[in-house]
Order: sequence, then structure tokens, then C-alpha cells
Amino acid sequence: MVWCAKKNNRYTCTGKGICLLICLLATPCSSIADIYKYVDKHGRVYLTDRPKNSEYKRLIKTWKGWVEPPSYYITHDEFKRNREKFTPTVESVAEQYNLPGSLLHAVITAESAYNPNAISKAGAVGLMQLMPETAKRYGVRNRNNPYENIHGGTRYLRDLLIMFKNDLTLALAAYNAGENAVKRHGYKIPPYEETRNYINKVLKYYKEYRTSS
Repeated sequence: MVWCAKKNNRYTCTGKGICLLICLLATPCSSIADIYKYVDKHGRVYLTDRPKNSEYKRLIKTWKGWVEPPSYYITHDEFKRNREKFTPTVESVAEQYNLPGSLLHAVITAESAYNPNAISKAGAVGLMQLMPETAKRYGVRNRNNPYENIHGGTRYLRDLLIMFKNDLTLALAAYNAGENAVKRHGYKIPPYEETRNYINKVLKYYKEYRTSS
């Protein structure tokens, strides 16, 4: 059995299982602060917006749910090697869908750091981190196939740019937080720190790749 209780702005959950953040998700998204999780030695899970120490891990709110930020273990040499390996595909797909190759490189860098085996805790897979629903929507049968993955992610990004009238920041926000989140917040960037950080990272990489190309 799992239970969740609030006291002094802290949610305490106990039990053998995953605590569903029902009480948190019931809060309007615009007023949700960063949420942190801590699991003590007895397996009790503490959720709070006021972490006491560095052992609390920040959760992020995206269209994929409340998840811990992904961590991809890849060396600098692997990054360079994978980028070189997949560059021909990226450039070919970019031309096919009339998008700048430097933009796709920027998205891939932010999403997976060119790790074709990257899997987020929310279940996003591959170079451009496709969720199952997105993969199905764009005919990607095998998300672990880098070439299918890049094609699916690029088509999705192109459609988001069309949807949001070539507003790159909104398209990137939708790629990260979901198109419905952007629409729900009045066609503006959703008030999620993770989404804002994501946009800034992609735009930074985009500028760097355009300058170096």
C-alpha cells in the first residue's frame, strides 16, 4: 500500500511501490514549483518543494510526466565519434524536410548527446528521444534504430514548426513539453524550468553549430 500526505509543504509517501503524484498533479501547472524527491534508508519517499540537502533529487514536469532529468553517460570521444557517424544521416534528413542541419544537431545534442542508446526514465528513446506515442504517430517501428529515430523526430519537429508558424522557441517548447502544453498556456512557453532550460540549450547549440559550419 502506498500513501501520500502533506505536512509543512512536504509530501511523504510510504509503501512498496511508486507514489503517484495525484495531489501534486491536481495543482494548476502554472503554480507548480520545482519538486524534489528523497528516499530514506527505510524506503520512504519524501516529496517537497523545499529540499533540505543535496540528497533530494529534482523532478521535472513535462508532457512525459514527473520524471528525474535524464543522465547520459557518454565520453567526449564517444560524443565526437557518434556525431561524425550520424552527421550524413542528419544532413540528409534535414535536406529532405527542409530544416537546417545545424538545428537537428542542436536538438540531438540537447536530447541525447548523440547517444543512440539513450533512454530517459520517462521512456523516451534514442538520439532525438522519441516517446512511444510520437514514434507510432510518425511510423517509427523501431525507436532503437538511429535512422528511423532521426526521421521520426525530424518530421515531428517540422510539424511543430508548421503548427506554431515557424516560431522556433514554441516548437522547441512543444518538442520538450508537448504541443498541448504550449496550447494550454496560450501559445506561450509553459512555465516549466526544465522546458525553458531546454530551449536555451538548443538555441545555444544551434548558434554554435551555425557559426562553425
